[in-house]
Amino acid sequence: MSTKSEGRLETLYRVSRSVSSSLDLNQTLNTVIDLVIDVTGAERGFLMLGESAEALEFRVARGIDRQAIESPEFQVSRSVLDRVAQDSEPVVTDDAQSDEWLSSRQSVSALKLRSIMCVPIIVQQRNIGLIYVDNRMQTGIFLNEDLDLLKSVADTAGVAIENARLHEVAIERARLEQELDVARRVQSSLIPLQPPTHPHFEISGLWRTAREVAGDFYDFVHRPNGELAIVIGDVTDKGVPAAFFMALARTTLRASLTTDVPLAECIASANRLICLDSSSGMFVTLYALALPSEGDVRAVCAGHFRRDIHGTYYETLRAERPDPYISDRDSALPPTQPEVDGYTPARTGTHFC
Repeated sequence: MSTKSEGRLETLYRVSRSVSSSLDLNQTLNTVIDLVIDVTGAERGFLMLGESAEALEFRVARGIDRQAIESPEFQVSRSVLDRVAQDSEPVVTDDAQSDEWLSSRQSVSALKLRSIMCVPIIVQQRNIGLIYVDNRMQTGIFLNEDLDLLKSVADTAGVAIENARLHEVAIERARLEQELDVARRVQSSLIPLQPPTHPHFEISGLWRTAREVAGDFYDFVHRPNGELAIVIGDVTDKGVPAAFFMALARTTLRASLTTDVPLAECIASANRLICLDSSSGMFVTLYALALPSEGDVRAVCAGHFRRDIHGTYYETLRAERPDPYISDRDSALPPTQPEVDGYTPARTGTHFC
């Protein structure tokens, strides 16, 4: 067996070991390029990831001295990269300066490129990247057996790269799930644990999210005038953005409801403040009740469809910034249990900012 053949087998063995010895993607990529440069006699090596020519990202660019190459996108033949990325077929040239399809390329001339070899990295019939090596000083240093070796290395390296990428994805997913769990617990703490008591009504509430976090909420606020305010809100959209907006809306509403002014004015004041802080186009609809210990119940509808409570309809809030019209009606309710639940988000044009 020739020395070069032994070197090829040694390279494949060492690359294979990297598959099982490291799940660090950057370490795996650096190891692959260093081994390829050693066994092929290349002056420089580049490894790119991406499933199309436009998506290629340089992940490793190193010289024979194992030093990083600056601005690698300007150090290679783009024509070679585009051809291999498009055709998923390897390319080798003995002398790019005299090669018919490369000699006229500006990058080949400017960089004085000579021997070039480039192969795709194929994983499960998908081209996930490229390995590119060259030598600017010598011609004819890459033979067909070198190209076969580089293809074998790319196949073996593809498994290592895919395993490392999947490992990174799993770590990132676990981190996001942990952050979402923290967000869910924080948001849950904003929902009342126990409903308040009232001399004429039995009150209960249940909050469940469709995802880890959401924009729906309800709240109970004891007002300075002795009323119990009940607020049910629904932020447009779902997920983390809705959860952030829900926290803003709830905090603003609680602050407004603790002032000794009529319920409709509280909601209008909260709306103006939320409008000032809302630049994302999100909005919240809500329904609010003020339950006194004696007397009429006061209701404000801000964006929800009209709701029938013992035969009385309440108009929806019209979105007229910054001080929309608040529908505010009295209703003399008997000491029974009005149901206020299951609202559908308001249509465009009828929302609380």
